Amino acid sequence: MVSTRNRFRQHGEIMKKRKNQITAFLGRDTEFEGNLSFKGMVRIDGRFKGEINTEGTLIVGETAVIDSDIHASNVIISGEIRGHIVAGEKIEILSPGQVFGDIEAPSVTINSGVIFEGNCQTQKRNEVANDKVAFLQKAAETKNEG
Repeated sequence: MVSTRNRFRQHGEIMKKRKNQITAFLGRDTEFEGNLSFKGMVRIDGRFKGEINTEGTLIVGETAVIDSDIHASNVIISGEIRGHIVAGEKIEILSPGQVFGDIEAPSVTINSGVIFEGNCQTQKRNEVANDKVAFLQKAAETKNEG
């Protein structure tokens, strides 16, 4: 007989595994135009034109061709993207990925063999300015204490 505690533990482990699973898939022969929003992880291997907004992860397969501005937590690219990409956590461009547009994320990885034409920003300018102000304030406080 399985105890209630063990059932909850097993359910928790299953939910953790599901969190990292792909929730939707647009296959190689798929064409889609419009706005795509989702939670979780989505992989695109076909053609997409429009706008993508998510708090989740977007995986762009090698056969994907995407013409879209993208806002996501994480973007992993092996295909082609034309558009502005903003990620809250990470952008990873893997070979043979191609990105034509500006990218912005706290963490950016671009592997060898990738084509990237655009600007890359790893920290927003206003965040840099705020860090400098905080540093100067701390320095002034330390100076006044001494």
